[in-house]
Amino acid sequence: MTPTTLVQSVDWLAIAPPTLTAVVALAVLVADLFVPDRHKQLLGWTAIGGLVASLALLIPLRAGDRSTFCLTTEPAATAACSYTADRFTLVIQVLVLGGALLTALLSLADTRDKLPPGEYWFLLLSSAAGAALLPASRDLATLVVALEVASLPAFALVGLRRGDRRSSEAALKFFLSSVTATAVTLLGVSFVYGATGTLHLTELAQRLDDVPGQLQTLAQAGVALTLVGFAFKTAAAPFHFWVPDTYIGAPLPVAGYLSVVGKAVGFTGLILVTVVAFPSYADVWGPALAVLAALTMTIGNVGALRQVSTRAWSAVRLLAWSSVAQAGYLLVPIAAAAYSSDDQIGATVAYALMYAVVNLGAFAVAALVARTHPENRIADYRGLYAVSPLLALTMGFFLLNLAGLPPGVIGLFAKVTVFSAAVDAGLGWLAVVMGVNVVIGLFYYLRWTALLFREPVGVSVGEPTGERAPARVPAPITLAIALAAVVGVVLSGYPQFALRFAATTLF
Repeated sequence: MTPTTLVQSVDWLAIAPPTLTAVVALAVLVADLFVPDRHKQLLGWTAIGGLVASLALLIPLRAGDRSTFCLTTEPAATAACSYTADRFTLVIQVLVLGGALLTALLSLADTRDKLPPGEYWFLLLSSAAGAALLPASRDLATLVVALEVASLPAFALVGLRRGDRRSSEAALKFFLSSVTATAVTLLGVSFVYGATGTLHLTELAQRLDDVPGQLQTLAQAGVALTLVGFAFKTAAAPFHFWVPDTYIGAPLPVAGYLSVVGKAVGFTGLILVTVVAFPSYADVWGPALAVLAALTMTIGNVGALRQVSTRAWSAVRLLAWSSVAQAGYLLVPIAAAAYSSDDQIGATVAYALMYAVVNLGAFAVAALVARTHPENRIADYRGLYAVSPLLALTMGFFLLNLAGLPPGVIGLFAKVTVFSAAVDAGLGWLAVVMGVNVVIGLFYYLRWTALLFREPVGVSVGEPTGERAPARVPAPITLAIALAAVVGVVLSGYPQFALRFAATTLF
């Protein structure tokens, strides 16, 4: 019998990125008590420095061969460990910490006068720490804890604008849907544990193949409930109802954070429980995820298509419905993994990388436009090229990437990769549904892009009620837009980097 030990050694380097993020979060919260109001911006720069340092700590882990909190004294490759810093973990941690960094840059201006800085930075860093912990989690207990550490601060971030009715309503809807998802997930996890006697993902994969007959129903119910819980977290239809109102009510940087980091958290958890823990039930979750993917991308694209350009907050609503549609595309390779090989998951990772960069870039531009047009209508972007050619070209580049059209080459390659995953797995019908939805998406993305270059009506964009907009643009927002654009251009010039990198990330 393999010896077990209660005294476990901790690989501090392996757990350093999420740990440092959490430590900086606590430091910012405590410092907020002593820093005078005129120096509160230092808290934001401290948070940004902490995120940069956490990203830097991923460099020594690039080999992807570290594990800690293991049950046995066996080598890490064969031991049941609760934390594993493999390549899959590292690429998702790059995504979530990078997304949190861009969100922090976008938030600096708002924390100066609209949001309480100490609470905001503590909540953002706490959520980022949970999101960075989740991809490394290799048992269901750690997975659920990481999921809630990432989610609970996000509720408060959405409702942090005090006295704003829409913000409070959005936070309540987000909270209720997430609490429901958590309850369902915990019930499923308890059923799975009761049937197998273990929470470690690798051991679950083995024991679910040999569950006693009297416990089969319990195990099946547990698997189903766990998957339903994660479907809530990914905003897959029909569990997407909270997304549009939450994005509108939240501060724009938080909405961008939820659209990228929140989605990455849900999909990472879904990948771990399906591909790693429940491969023996692939005949159940494969068809279910395929149907969810088709339903999600269709509902998301139809919702985005229905947005009226003159309606208040229509730009944010369109991005919200677009994120639901993108969730459908991200589900396709996970469903395909049930029919072919786990390598299909690389397509989801590659697509998530592309989506994270360009979607946060689009939200960054929206945050800049919202400084002069608080209602953020799509019509407010008309004639943006006449006022700020570079900003209009950048926004057009982000939208074309989301549509999958040149010069957004990385967006095109990512969609082709997801499409190929469906075809290779024999899911021809799902590939057809995806093709139809991509065409629908082209219409509303191109309509918005064309509006950027049309002649302004009445007054120029950025000049509401005839008054000239402030010429000064906050440097952190400019930096966030520039970073997103540069990464998008680099990936479009060399898309093989993202595709090859994603292809080597699996476990």
